[in-house]
Amino acid sequence: MVHWIEPEYSKTRVRQAGKNIRDGKEDLSDLIVIENWRACHAYVLNTFQANLRNRTRGTKIVVAQRLKRRNTIFDKLRREPHMQLPTMHDIAGCRLIFENEKELFDFRRKMHKASFKHKCKSKDDDRYNYILNPKESGYRGIHDVYEYDVNSSKGITWNGLLLEIQYRTKYQHAWATAVEVADLITTNRIKFSDADQYHKNFFKYASEIIARAYEGRTACLPNLKTKSLFTNLTK
Repeated sequence: MVHWIEPEYSKTRVRQAGKNIRDGKEDLSDLIVIENWRACHAYVLNTFQANLRNRTRGTKIVVAQRLKRRNTIFDKLRREPHMQLPTMHDIAGCRLIFENEKELFDFRRKMHKASFKHKCKSKDDDRYNYILNPKESGYRGIHDVYEYDVNSSKGITWNGLLLEIQYRTKYQHAWATAVEVADLITTNRIKFSDADQYHKNFFKYASEIIARAYEGRTACLPNLKTKSLFTNLTK
């Protein structure tokens, strides 16, 4: 039987531990608090991934999951000065990869109409819709943030924890994977727009070409002529 970690500290204490990491003033007690906060998201992650696998059974939709690594949490706190650890919504994350955009939008619409109590905090706006509003880097996909909420005595301990669901087509996922691989084998951090101009431009042009060629839409360079895209990509 799996022993799930429960939250042991108040959000005020978790927030302070995150601030200490950002300020470089953390001690052992802060690291213990953060590790508990990270680990307790595994229960929420397991609940959502099981639900998503049931909903995608018999389809070609790929379901993946991950718990954010400790060092990645620290990095995000340092990169984003206004980020508060209790509201970091992607510590637990599920990813769905679809054959095309129609499948993606249809499935997401059904998720928004689902009968469970969990609250989708991004349902009524497009703040994380990077298909309609691609990131400057060329990243495309849609993220939804859910707040775990149940009535059962077994699960109520984890109420209020957040989880992110990422929706991507296989083309958007291929682009994002290529960025991660490039970051691994170079000194760039393209994923966070911290890269030399050559790599930034290459992935912008690639994202735009993929969007136009496979999905019938534009991405981060909508005003650039197609001929110019290919010319710039091969420079």
